[in-house]
Amino acid sequence: MPQSKFYHFTPTGLFYGLKSAEDAIEALREGGFIWLNFYNPPMQELHSLVDTMGVHPLSVEDCLDTKQIPKIEHFPNNTFIITNSFNYHDKTLSIDEVDFFIGKDFLITVSGINSEGRKPLNNIQNIIESEPGMAKSGPAFLMHKVLDYVVDEKLQAFEAIEDEMEIAEDEILDSPEKFQPTELLKLKKDLVNLRKSLFHEREILVKICRQDCPFIQDKAIFHFRDIYDHLTKFFELTETNREIATNLMELYTSMLNNRMTKMSNKTNNSVRRLTLIATIFMPLTLLASIGGMSEWTMMTGQDNWKLAYPLFLLGMMIIGLISFFLIRRMERRDITRQDDEL
Repeated sequence: MPQSKFYHFTPTGLFYGLKSAEDAIEALREGGFIWLNFYNPPMQELHSLVDTMGVHPLSVEDCLDTKQIPKIEHFPNNTFIITNSFNYHDKTLSIDEVDFFIGKDFLITVSGINSEGRKPLNNIQNIIESEPGMAKSGPAFLMHKVLDYVVDEKLQAFEAIEDEMEIAEDEILDSPEKFQPTELLKLKKDLVNLRKSLFHEREILVKICRQDCPFIQDKAIFHFRDIYDHLTKFFELTETNREIATNLMELYTSMLNNRMTKMSNKTNNSVRRLTLIATIFMPLTLLASIGGMSEWTMMTGQDNWKLAYPLFLLGMMIIGLISFFLIRRMERRDITRQDDEL
């Protein structure tokens, strides 16, 4: 399980890790700035920042409340920012909170609270250690590196959702009767949650880019504009995916209606055939019943039965054929009338 890590960036550009937040705060006497990267810290450790770093108690409460929406708040000696990290795994979207406190000589990041083992800032320390570069220039540049990492990781969630929609589209086209529409409804709900988060995060970057935060220097603003562009792209991608999900639901409904229409047509054809057979045999059955009760030999004489019964059968065949052709003619006339009306 990852632990909280603490770093001191010296005025000469060097940086090194420390064992505790207290050691990092003590190292500030040497100048430079510090980075306190907390992962799922205990409540007491966060509350201690109120006295040691001048963090506002309300900001600490917001860190512990995982239902907060992304926002930015300014205080005399720091700016508090809430952002979100996205994770999509096993058809489940998880939104984890990542908090920033930026001051003149410090950056505090808080993540992993109620994340159920997920790591919103996984390997961020290794990235900073392997590519210190711009991060050494100050807390604002370091925050850019961390925030840029959080934003870039959002792409994985969008790719996973797009894969789910492609699978749903294939299932709809192959066998709409087996497709579960609840999957599309869940995807639409996830996209709404993503849109809500991205909308507020984009507003945060707007405020940063217009230089509302006194702890982010002018020369760092250009880097945050790049993050704003990424958030805008993701926001537009969310809107596009929502439209695709709606179109897939309409496609599913259309395909299902087509299948039901085909089944209805098959049923109608079967009923039509049975009706045709019944209509043809009804007069024949009547004749057979009359002939069976009275016996044709009584009408023609017992000596003429060899002629009477073949004539009777021939008459039944002629009546059956006449009935068949009359019914077919009536059906063609009805079909022609319907086509003319259309």
